[in-house]
Amino acid sequence: MMLPVTSSAAHSGARQRAQAVRGGLVSARSEIEALFERIAGANPGLNCFTRLLPERALAAAARIDAMVAAGHDPGPLAGVPFGVKDNYDVAGHVTLAGSIVNRARPPAAEDALLARRLEAAGAILVGVQNMDELAYGFTTENAHYGPTRNPLDQARSAGGSSGGSAAVVAAGLCDLALGTDTNGSIRVPASFCGIFGLKPTFGRLPRTGTFPFVHDLDHLGLFAREVGDLAMAYDTVQGHDEGDAACAPHAVEPCLPALAQEGERPLRVAVLAGWFDDLADDQGRAAVAVAAAALGAQTRLSLRGAARARAAAFVLTSASGGNLHRADLHARAGDFDPATRSRLLAGLLLPADVILQAQRCRAEFREEVLAAFADHDILLAPATPCTAPLLGQETIRVDGRDVPSRPNIGLLTQPISCIGLPVVAVPVRNGTLPIAVQVIAPPWREDLALRAAALLERAGVARGHGDADADQ
Repeated sequence: MMLPVTSSAAHSGARQRAQAVRGGLVSARSEIEALFERIAGANPGLNCFTRLLPERALAAAARIDAMVAAGHDPGPLAGVPFGVKDNYDVAGHVTLAGSIVNRARPPAAEDALLARRLEAAGAILVGVQNMDELAYGFTTENAHYGPTRNPLDQARSAGGSSGGSAAVVAAGLCDLALGTDTNGSIRVPASFCGIFGLKPTFGRLPRTGTFPFVHDLDHLGLFAREVGDLAMAYDTVQGHDEGDAACAPHAVEPCLPALAQEGERPLRVAVLAGWFDDLADDQGRAAVAVAAAALGAQTRLSLRGAARARAAAFVLTSASGGNLHRADLHARAGDFDPATRSRLLAGLLLPADVILQAQRCRAEFREEVLAAFADHDILLAPATPCTAPLLGQETIRVDGRDVPSRPNIGLLTQPISCIGLPVVAVPVRNGTLPIAVQVIAPPWREDLALRAAALLERAGVARGHGDADADQ
């Protein structure tokens, strides 16, 4: 079943909404009240929220309206509704990370840092979104809290593990959402739900106040329906924090102003062949071809180490995840989803030499890709090997073979996650369902990835679900 976006307000972007609130054209409270009415109608079918925060959101809206009435600026994101994945701390609530194992944890003392930064800019947190248990999955078919359904077709997966966060943005129930990406958990749901997703460079955004999965692979990132909104939100949450030892002390480098600049040197773009082409379906290849033509790409590039990097990501994920949950696996194994439990237990059994070899493969692939950036600014690849599968679908077709769907949906994202590069997932609609193109940039060059995404948006190649003309 296709979910219609029924309100004109649901088509508003974050920047347009904030401008209207800051200018006194609409009240933040009326916008939030209307939003919760839409959520009440849509969430029972989608199951994207696991917790709503209406009292908190309405109180925040009232404060914003009071500031506007007093002639004060409430911030560049004034009145913009956003959500957070269930592994982000929310003050006064237990951070479940999609697992009943965490119910005994104490409530969070304060919000996750990125949520606090969005709220300091005037954005309003409206709720917490569903996810795969402990972020270990690609479909958000949560054994404890139920599956999140894709707003484009409720019989299909929204992707994962940040599926709830992608779904609320695609359905127009939030303008922005915060997610996490360890092996593809932002890019996969962005691809399936037809919206933009950003996975920044590893270490760019502090993970302070989030529940971990794999320490040296976890990234925080964002979803939006428009590139400009994505860039503005990203600019808002940038900044070093000592609470995350992996967060690099990089200077804040605003990206939004660069999107509008004209006359810059054309981007040097290459299409990734080999692994990334062989394991994509026809629609994924076609999406990359359309994006490549719009960006003037003339080079095809094969990366020899992609398969080994993907294998390394699997090893490091299961080993690190298993170690993190060792005590709970010993004391209360029955509280885990059986599929999650088996993968974590397998990780505990991996010998040290296998883990060391995975780290070597990872380092070698990183050097290979960095060498490719000597001649290219952007690399293009499909984000997923197919469009959104049906919920409960056991297999997907990859390179002429039926393979298990859940572990293989991340075939094309895992090699890139493994080496921490910044990526924007750009939705391309050249069929009934969308599929995203990964726009991959060198480390710390999120501006290049966002610039390429903006070019694709202006060319009409990319359209996030919920755009006013996207579904006409």
